[in-house]
Amino acid sequence: MSELLQHFDSPRGVTAAAQRLRERVRDLELAPAQVIEVLERWGESLRGPTVDAIPGVAFLRLWLRRGTLEPIVVRELGAGGLNGEWQEERSARLRAYPLGVIGHWPAGNIEIQPLLSLSCALLGGNACLVRVPAGLLGQTRALLEKLSEIAGAGPLLERICIASFEHERADLQHAMAAAVDGAMIWGGAEAVTQIRALPFPPWARLAVFGPRLSVAAMDGASWSGGPHREIWCRRLVRDVWQFDQQACSSPQALFLERCAAGDLAEFAAMLAAAFEAENRLHPRESIHPASTSAICLARASWLLDDSAHRALFPVTPDWTLLLGAGATVPSPTQGRTLSVLLVEDLLEPIARFDGMVQTLGLAVGDHAKEAALTQAAGRNGVDRIVKLGRMHVFGSPWDGTDLIRPMVRLVRHVPANAD
Repeated sequence: MSELLQHFDSPRGVTAAAQRLRERVRDLELAPAQVIEVLERWGESLRGPTVDAIPGVAFLRLWLRRGTLEPIVVRELGAGGLNGEWQEERSARLRAYPLGVIGHWPAGNIEIQPLLSLSCALLGGNACLVRVPAGLLGQTRALLEKLSEIAGAGPLLERICIASFEHERADLQHAMAAAVDGAMIWGGAEAVTQIRALPFPPWARLAVFGPRLSVAAMDGASWSGGPHREIWCRRLVRDVWQFDQQACSSPQALFLERCAAGDLAEFAAMLAAAFEAENRLHPRESIHPASTSAICLARASWLLDDSAHRALFPVTPDWTLLLGAGATVPSPTQGRTLSVLLVEDLLEPIARFDGMVQTLGLAVGDHAKEAALTQAAGRNGVDRIVKLGRMHVFGSPWDGTDLIRPMVRLVRHVPANAD
């Protein structure tokens, strides 16, 4: 583990670490199938008190399954890509080769993101230099200890270096960027802008996953009654609960199509019961004082802003429902705060999307209506349209782009004896 996680205090150390990783890639090829075999066993090992408490581990286990990863590799690299084979394309043939060393700059608020990002680059045969924010070092170490137990001293671990250094060390940030062949960058607008401005080599490929937000929507039939209404509520709450609404795929608002048979107070009570039930199952262990202040301010501001507004919440800041009307996506409060807004037509809010909305979670009973909503959402910048309960199911494409292919080179070979 000491070799996997290193603290750096000089640019020379960062450069040397990247060079060692690059040599590992050049000395020995790893096909995606070989990487998947280790990742799947790693995912199966992620159980026990040391890792169960880490937010997102359940999704990490699902992501690392062979059944999840193999279809992604096949879709992005072709069937032959699993075993690093050449694939015929008319008179030529194609084969994926790694870029080399991929630098990773994960966001500081998603505990499993360093390892999700790392796994994508490993599947392309690359080595990984991952700068982990100080607040995630403990969780990352606990998860990597499981990988170390599974992989031993094998070639996969030799391609991983977890870099620890202060965010303010511009010299180390510059050295890391200059030493990599590609980068996967995650986070808020300020962080993404700063990292993209670093001195990457001219040939480096950058995959950027910047700040987005997500919303949910239900048609009148789905929320006004029927046997599935309570199920939809439970699924929506699970989407809200994961990552404490800090992920780009977290629903911040729920739009309800106005319906003559719908009773908003009745539905809100059912949704509140689902929130309370989830809170008993997965209570928050701690909350930052700034989050508590933001939640309290959001509650007060909402109720004072309009006499028609209503809200449901416990005395504590565990969860909040803000009830009203309107087609504009509100600024997110996070911390399990969901705005529930009535609209005349679900196409109204979708028409206002400006590319900031990443995922649209739907509960719609009519196939033709869902098709129309999907078409409108796609035109207005939404990258993922899924049913409620699956807003965080990680897959490819993500944010409208592939996850593995950007970090490989597709080499084209036209044989000398080809026609």
